[in-house]
Parts: sequence; structure tokens; C-alpha cells
Amino acid sequence: MNIEQQTYTYKRVGDCEINADVHRRRDHVVRPAIVWIHGGALIMGHRENINERQRDLYVNAGYTVISIDYRLAPKVKLGAIIEDVQDALRWVREDGPALFHVAPGRIAVVGHSGGGYLALITGFRVEPRPQALVSFYGYGDITGEWYSRPDPFYCRAALVSREEAYAAVGGPVISEARGPHRRDRFYLYCRQHGRWPQEVTGHNPHRDPQAFDQYCPARNVTADYPPALLLHGTADTDVPYEQSVMMAEALARAGVEHELLSICDGGHGFDGADTPDVTAIFRRVLAFLEQHLA
Repeated sequence: MNIEQQTYTYKRVGDCEINADVHRRRDHVVRPAIVWIHGGALIMGHRENINERQRDLYVNAGYTVISIDYRLAPKVKLGAIIEDVQDALRWVREDGPALFHVAPGRIAVVGHSGGGYLALITGFRVEPRPQALVSFYGYGDITGEWYSRPDPFYCRAALVSREEAYAAVGGPVISEARGPHRRDRFYLYCRQHGRWPQEVTGHNPHRDPQAFDQYCPARNVTADYPPALLLHGTADTDVPYEQSVMMAEALARAGVEHELLSICDGGHGFDGADTPDVTAIFRRVLAFLEQHLA
């Protein structure tokens, strides 16, 4: 099946263009939309990180996929990143019908890792709310010890100095990290020193914990929260599996339709494998999307 791609600039902030790639069938049929959000701890990555196999699976199932960029930390803080995601959803809803034939009332948000976290954020920070959310190894609370204390797994690597870390993220504000870069060194520094929440939000979780209420999906689940599908490997060494368990518990308390798919011994990025197990997982993802976007 023919799939076309077109790039749009959905927002400009100063000299920074923030873009989205739209992947769709070559026709004029009005289709439901999937807004796809890349991972990278809000520090790395770009819209083209979408797995081509997964992208084609969504498009061939009848969805238009909009893969978005957003400004990257630490030059901008989390509040501005969330504003970018809000503006992207607004752009899809308001301009998408004319530009690429999407149904404004049939939008799901799918994200992976940091993108999964942002997908969960849209469940209470975007109005009108998406019809469905899919979070691959996302997280519901960013103040836990896994993020706000030195992480034993990452401390096994040689320690990154503060000077090296900040040199890796110097320069202007960017919305896509492409080509050779060392931004992963800044992320490693954050995990080794438990500084990710502070570096990304500008608030200290130990001295000002209430400042994080607005940034933690698990603290903001109400009965109005969209149906959510959570997927997480039990052996994830980057985002603890317990983060999705916690989010599922919050959804259950609020009576929100949800499902947690636990991938036994699955690691971070388990969905990148081309295996029968992953194929079965995506059948469940597509069934969930069809249920809520039909």
C-alpha cells in the first residue's frame, strides 16, 4: 500500500522550528489520527525515531500517524515541552482536517519511554482530551528514587563529570537531536547523580515536592482520564516496571478503562524486536485503538 509522508512546521519559538511528519495513505479519506511522541528522556531524539515497521502497521490499519518533535531539555524546561505537545495536539485537531484529512474527534496519543510519559501527560493537560493513550514503558511519577537519586544501574558506568555533561547540551535551543552528538552523556550524568527531575523541570524534588504535582500523571488521574494501554517489560533497567504498575493502580482507583500488558523479562525498548511475541503485542495495541477510535 502506498504511504506518503509530508513534513510540517506546527510551531515556531524564536529561531527554533518545531516540526511534525505526517504519514498517511495516498487518498482523501478522513481517518483517525495517532500522534506519536518519541522518547529520549526529553533530552534526546527526534520525530524520525519512529520504528518504520510500527509506523507502517498503524497506517496500513487505517490511521494517519503524526510524529512530532518538541523542544529538548535542559535548555527548555518541562513546562515548555508540555506546551509544545499541547500545541501539537491543537494543531492536529484544528488544522489537520484540512491539511491531511484527519477526524478531529478521533485522536490517540502513542509514546515510548519519555514519549510515553508525555502521552500520559496529555491525559490531563490537553483539552479536549485524546480518545485513547498508549504508553510504552512510560512513567507516572518523576520524583521517585529511580529518577531523583543516583541509579545503581547507571552508576556501574564511569562517572560523567558536570563539565562534560553540560558541554554535551550547550548551544541554542533545539527541537531535534540529529547527527553526531553527546547528549546521552548529559542523561547519564543525570541518572548517576539523581538530577533528572531538577535538570528537566528546574525544581528540586527534595526541597519543593509539590512543584511536581502538575508533572506527574499518576497524581492527576480522575474519572475523565482517557482509556489507557500501558506496556512495560518486567526487566526494564531504565524505567522501572513499577512505574506502569503505579499508573495502572491510579487508573483503577479512578475507574478509568485501562490495561497493563506486562512483558515478562522484557527490557527497555522490547518492542523493537521483530518477533512473534512483539507481533502479538501489536495486535493488542491495534485492537485497543480500534475499540476507542472506531
